Amino acid sequence: MHTYILRRLLLMIPTLLGITIVVFAVMAAAPGGISAQSLIEGQNMEPAAKKAMEEYYNRRYGLDKPAPVQYLRWLNNISPVGFRLDEAGELDSFGLKGSDLGTSFLYGRNVGDLLAERLPITILLNVLSIPIIYLISIVIGVYAATHRGKLFDTGTGISMMALWSVPTMLAGVLLIGFFASEQYWHWFPTSGLSERAAHDMPFLPHWGDGLDVLMMFGLIALLVVGFTQLSLRLASRRRTQLMALVGAALGYAMATAVAGGVSIIGSLFLMGLLGTLGAAVGFTEFKALRTFLMGLMGIMLGLILAFALMQGDFVRGYLLDRLWHLILPLLCLTYGGYAFLAKLTRTSVLENLQSDYARTARAKGVSEKDVLWQHVFRNSLIPLITVSASLLPALLSGSVIVETIFSIDGMGKLAVEAVQGRDREMMLSITLVIGLLTLVSYIIADVLYTLVDPRVSYD
Repeated sequence: MHTYILRRLLLMIPTLLGITIVVFAVMAAAPGGISAQSLIEGQNMEPAAKKAMEEYYNRRYGLDKPAPVQYLRWLNNISPVGFRLDEAGELDSFGLKGSDLGTSFLYGRNVGDLLAERLPITILLNVLSIPIIYLISIVIGVYAATHRGKLFDTGTGISMMALWSVPTMLAGVLLIGFFASEQYWHWFPTSGLSERAAHDMPFLPHWGDGLDVLMMFGLIALLVVGFTQLSLRLASRRRTQLMALVGAALGYAMATAVAGGVSIIGSLFLMGLLGTLGAAVGFTEFKALRTFLMGLMGIMLGLILAFALMQGDFVRGYLLDRLWHLILPLLCLTYGGYAFLAKLTRTSVLENLQSDYARTARAKGVSEKDVLWQHVFRNSLIPLITVSASLLPALLSGSVIVETIFSIDGMGKLAVEAVQGRDREMMLSITLVIGLLTLVSYIIADVLYTLVDPRVSYD
């Protein structure tokens, strides 16, 4: 195993070289290429100043050299072993030296410093997205497989397929247009990860009056317990009717909350839509999911009532402000992932439930629950691990769209700016980082194979 991991780590070096060569070749072959003239094109400068700027770029970045020489120069800069450069930019002695990602054409700053600022933001979005994707997909996929052909299986299948069909860019625009616009429901911010004032706030939320805190937690506890008990004790028909009424009431409240008002048709549409969703929650036979969603409904209603009745001042704090800004970007990043993985989980579990070893376990008297969780589920994780290797690259590419739409200063937005500004140093460095993270995720997936399936061995 250790030998295999070491071999894979060594193979990462030529792989990363190949990736950067392809990206550099595409940038060099693009109209205008990578030259000092293309960098200053469109700038309103005097001829003398323009010529001086071209000479500066050529001297500092070697843009007047052939494309292979430019790439080798960049490779020499990022390598910890190579040729040192003198003040004129010419090759000097060979040996150990510091690794330098170069200076950005656009920002005039060290690329390493820019990536150190932007990369943690992109990693934060992806670290929060991956658990959400797997939790939702496993829960829905396993239950749909064990209740094949039932209403839950059919409904989630249609819903997941519909979600998978919606482009991320369209979803982001719709979320901002409806839930972050002053024309409809201005519930969430339109851009960024925090407001400027949040840096001066305390880390945790702060209430001016202690009675407001007691009232809020009291209302939440009361409604959560009430909805949970209704989920567990109420008959299916009554529960469905109740949740349909709650959904219709929320739809009416949303219609009246629109700044410019909503027509009667729009109000009826919202009431019907949310009423149908509420009825679906109340009608589902998946007790754990139903109880969770109804409890979540209790939390939402408790918060709405608490803030409506609150008398003192409330400061949301840095943590709550950050979470508030993350809701819409995380929705955009996750819905496509769990829509796909839920269908994959269902197929994998269903296939293993019908396998010979599962039938043998049932014939020995093993309960259906033990067959599922002790035998079938573990083998069903293998396709999910395979997909997980490509999930991180997919999320990183999705971050480019989400960060651009929501104006989040992460590495995805930085990549878009680098492409638009022909920033060679920045683009190659971002490619190197994304390629490194992708290859590491492939190695982690290979290691997870051995943990899930003892038959897999790399010795």
